[in-house]
Amino acid sequence: MAKVEIDSNSGFCNGVVRAIQAAEQELEKGEQLYCLGDIVHNSNEVERLRAKGLITINHDELRQLHNAKVLLRAHGEPPETYRIARENNIEIIDATCPVVLQLQRKIKRSHDTRTSAQDQLLIYGKVGHAEVNGLVGQTNGEAIVLESPADLEKVDFNRRITLYSQTTKSVEHFAEMVQIIKERTGNNNFEWHDTICRQVANRIPNIREFARSHDLVLFVCGKKSSNGKVLYEECRSVNDNTHMVSDIEELDPAWLVGKHNIGICGATSTPRWLMTLFQEKIEEILND
Repeated sequence: MAKVEIDSNSGFCNGVVRAIQAAEQELEKGEQLYCLGDIVHNSNEVERLRAKGLITINHDELRQLHNAKVLLRAHGEPPETYRIARENNIEIIDATCPVVLQLQRKIKRSHDTRTSAQDQLLIYGKVGHAEVNGLVGQTNGEAIVLESPADLEKVDFNRRITLYSQTTKSVEHFAEMVQIIKERTGNNNFEWHDTICRQVANRIPNIREFARSHDLVLFVCGKKSSNGKVLYEECRSVNDNTHMVSDIEELDPAWLVGKHNIGICGATSTPRWLMTLFQEKIEEILND
């Protein structure tokens, strides 16, 4: 009989847990609640909360909304969102992750206390990601977002540089970016801050070890999850027999043939209940 194990380190991070708990507490009051953007990058969890009454809206819809209650998810929002809420008499339920909120404040302080308007503030992160949009908003849209070393073409290395990171990026890749900038600047007029959340970053060595210890790995993850893509690739780097799945229907019984040690893991946006569903389905298939 094959062993089917769920990674104890996988599942929602504290910021996501906090946001979902805030949503459920408000919904239990029986009042209408909107969420600005998907509360988490997992369609299964979004659908579960939608069934409880949570209404997901985008920023254009927020501008048209008045006299309502809106939850801000863990990713955080730029100052513009709060301005719109004040003008439209919207009550904000702020579930911004404390780690993200602290980073927003640091970036705003760096921007507001620059010694020169020529100083450059860089953010290592994914262009268009909700968290990154909130961070860039602290700089009046002036920060330069770097997704890879190729984006350093946007940077003037003769001017002062301050670098921050999106909280969910890879520590190793951030260190590589820091080293490249040091080399380009001669380590002059360059200040950098490692602002990566260690609760998330520490999952990389843990998930590598988990993937190594199983002969089949199912990585359960929503297709929109940036963190999920990173962790999935980490699994794949040590175990070729790793498959990304988001719904039970994507599970191929052929993957299970001849496997004796099956592991299930996921992103910081993957609900535990969904991984448990995969575990139960696999055990059902194996017992047929």
